[in-house]
Amino acid sequence: MPSAASAMPVADDVEPAATPATTPRSRPRRQPRYHVVLWNDNDHTYEYVIAMLKQLFGHPPERGFQLAKEVDRKGKAIVLTTTKEHAELKRDQIHAFGADTRLARSKGAMSASIEAE
Repeated sequence: MPSAASAMPVADDVEPAATPATTPRSRPRRQPRYHVVLWNDNDHTYEYVIAMLKQLFGHPPERGFQLAKEVDRKGKAIVLTTTKEHAELKRDQIHAFGADTRLARSKGAMSASIEAE
């Protein structure tokens, strides 16, 4: 008696199943990164800068002090590197942070900008 497998008809005109085209796996593209740059002025104290960096960026006081010194000495400091949209948000938050109430001459927030990494 023939086996069930040998009883199956075999078609000569059947093509093998098509395999999907093998393409190299593409990596997700990394978004361009931007620096949030804090600019120096004489209208804000170290305490103001440290408090602002803690509130807006979560920097501990030690890191805030380091960045405040850098701004004071070099005229600017990079406080965050992130995506463009997030950098724009953080820049705007710095601009909205308000004046330093410790200094009478402080009329507004510090200046910040973003630049490509």
